[in-house]
Amino acid sequence: MATSLSTPTPFKQFIHNLPTMSHFSQIKTQIRNLTSLKAALTDLGIDWKPGPREVRGYRGQTMAAEVVIKQENGYDIGFAWNGQEYELVADLQFWQQATPVDHFLRKVTQRYAFHTVVSASSAQGFQVSEQHNNQDGSIRLVVQRWSA
Repeated sequence: MATSLSTPTPFKQFIHNLPTMSHFSQIKTQIRNLTSLKAALTDLGIDWKPGPREVRGYRGQTMAAEVVIKQENGYDIGFAWNGQEYELVADLQFWQQATPVDHFLRKVTQRYAFHTVVSASSAQGFQVSEQHNNQDGSIRLVVQRWSA
């Protein structure tokens, strides 16, 4: 005997009305200064657009961000303010950068730190007198301030 199993109509409607799951990942950072973030991305040769703009994700989903990096595959990367810091937002399934996410964030964070230190030093009257890029990838800065 063949039986036909069907989902009751109220259950079908319940499933149909559920909100779709977001495919966006939100990765916390220590980035709090938008100017330094933009300078870091520029240093790295990353083509970014200022926001607020929509980050494009899976099946047309979008998320607002202050900085957006468009990818050729139509899925974007963004940096969105969460009230305390800028989070990297992206659908990681469609990551299309030359390096993995963790390496990308390390490079951005290092350049961000560089610009933050230079900016804070400048505000205190210091100037960069020496910059050395070490073999391990770290950067050594020497700042000085001349007395009048």
